[in-house]
Amino acid sequence: MSTPVPDPSAVVAGLVDLLDLRPLEVDPALSAPTTVAAFEGDSNPQPGGHVFGGQVMGQAVTAVGRTTPEGRRIHSMYSYFLAPGDPQHPIRFQVDALRDGGSFSVRRVLATQPGRTADEGERTILAMTASFQEEQDGLEHSEHAPEAPDPDGLPTTAEVLAGIDHPVARYWSTQRPIDIRHVTDPIYLRPDANGGASDTQMVWMRTLAPVAADALVHDAILAFASDYTPFEPILRRQGLSWMTPGLKMATIDHAIWWHRHVRADEWLLYVQRSPSAAGGRGLTHGQVFDRAGDLVATVTQEGMIRARGA
Repeated sequence: MSTPVPDPSAVVAGLVDLLDLRPLEVDPALSAPTTVAAFEGDSNPQPGGHVFGGQVMGQAVTAVGRTTPEGRRIHSMYSYFLAPGDPQHPIRFQVDALRDGGSFSVRRVLATQPGRTADEGERTILAMTASFQEEQDGLEHSEHAPEAPDPDGLPTTAEVLAGIDHPVARYWSTQRPIDIRHVTDPIYLRPDANGGASDTQMVWMRTLAPVAADALVHDAILAFASDYTPFEPILRRQGLSWMTPGLKMATIDHAIWWHRHVRADEWLLYVQRSPSAAGGRGLTHGQVFDRAGDLVATVTQEGMIRARGA
């Protein structure tokens, strides 16, 4: 019997619900003087039972965004991933106000979960600092997107992985809320056909269905989606794929700069390259362009990456 395919609108609605955090009461006796709010969120378990880092970042963006003055939107954030998350426990987000100026607001958020032992106490799984700004006029220029085929003519992940009966393949094909379509050949199952010669990767991405939500949710979804493919340029250059035996990867840090704000349910071209891999770490630089070709965000990520025999 075949497994029912989830409705794309339901999958995206699940993401929006995941980003809709529950407010918690702040205990002044257990908080810093700068603490302004606390929230709680759940996890969507991934194949293998881990918590997706993009989920925690998206939820953290929601948490800090709810504490800033009206009219200010996120323009940059920097996250450190400190420990793997446990999908069996909710995640607590404690927000501290570091600054509220005439145009900018800076927030820090710690994402914590119960420790794995009674003696460990709360453990921090992510630390993020984010800055928000009022909309303002100023100097403008922008790099333009490289030429890329129209996303509607590219195969979906489900089409690329058709016939692969594996939990990870089924999840990528039908349960990811982001529609990811590779311009460069996908490396889900096998290495890049160019044998490591490719130094650039391009993918189109958007949510599987329209998102009727406020601007903060779209900013949070961009943070969520930006974490799906940053390891792939590293794998390409090394002649590896997601299925390479013995491959171990984990995000160390992830930064985003929003240059222009866009909707996450409209096609975005994510252009990525890896300028360096050394010491068991790999760095990826990404640029996100809208359908008109304007640069809307810049992403950098460093990750731990180890392959058997390397």
